[in-house]
Amino acid sequence: MRKTALLFLIAISFSACSAHKKVVHTNRPNYPSAAPVVSNTRAHDNNEKIKQQRQEPTGGFVTYTTQQYVDRFKAIAIQEMNLYGIPASITLAQGLFESGTGNGDLARYANNHFGIKCNSEWHGQSYFKDDDQVNDCFRVYNNPEESFRDHSEFLKRKRYAHLFELDKNDYQGWAQGLKDAGYATNPKYPQLIINIIQKYGLDVYDRPENEAQKVKREDRVLTEINENIGKATKDSIIGAAPVNKTYTVTTGDTLYNISRRFGLTVDDLKALNNMADNNIKIGQTLVIAR
Repeated sequence: MRKTALLFLIAISFSACSAHKKVVHTNRPNYPSAAPVVSNTRAHDNNEKIKQQRQEPTGGFVTYTTQQYVDRFKAIAIQEMNLYGIPASITLAQGLFESGTGNGDLARYANNHFGIKCNSEWHGQSYFKDDDQVNDCFRVYNNPEESFRDHSEFLKRKRYAHLFELDKNDYQGWAQGLKDAGYATNPKYPQLIINIIQKYGLDVYDRPENEAQKVKREDRVLTEINENIGKATKDSIIGAAPVNKTYTVTTGDTLYNISRRFGLTVDDLKALNNMADNNIKIGQTLVIAR
């Protein structure tokens, strides 16, 4: 009888302990972290070291307004768009949102403008900040350009591949697609990004002057010259120069940046070349006009 009662008490104690175990729920799958948990002391000491390394000679940091941030990083966003096919408006809006207009701790001390966390592939410096968990580990970059490049590389993952099939100016599709692919868990994330783009007119940077536009501008200049001096017409001048209707793929080319260069859509370019997918290779000759 005593033995039975003892077993009963042990079972009750075990159940009570199990009921009070803490359950941890993660709700941000976009930047999985494989970094170990660190103590508050270690995190503080590490961050102080990073801050000392990054401290400006004047003892302070530039405080950006929204327009100053856009002016500072728009060229980088356009460069990443031409190399990777990500709309510059999306990159700028995400940078503004994630970095607190470049004024947040991660942007100032870690040059991290997109909140990218450490993982098993990261071997650089780290900055610790409470996020999904206490003292989450974030990547530290040598300069903002490295952060923008890492953001582009991150979006080249398979889960985001369908976004690169969207029209080059479809920033709304990109914003929604990022959410659908698990980039962010906030259900309002697409509208937040879209609102930033529309409020500050960031979509203008999705249409930078490309080679086709330069040709049109030069044609207009030629026409004005011909009209003013009464010499050969525009058609006779242009007719003397053969039109190159093909393009040879070089290092760093994508269907997206080639299509932008010649005023086409990706679908137009694929149709001209009877392509079933977006794969191209260096040295390949593409038809860019009929």
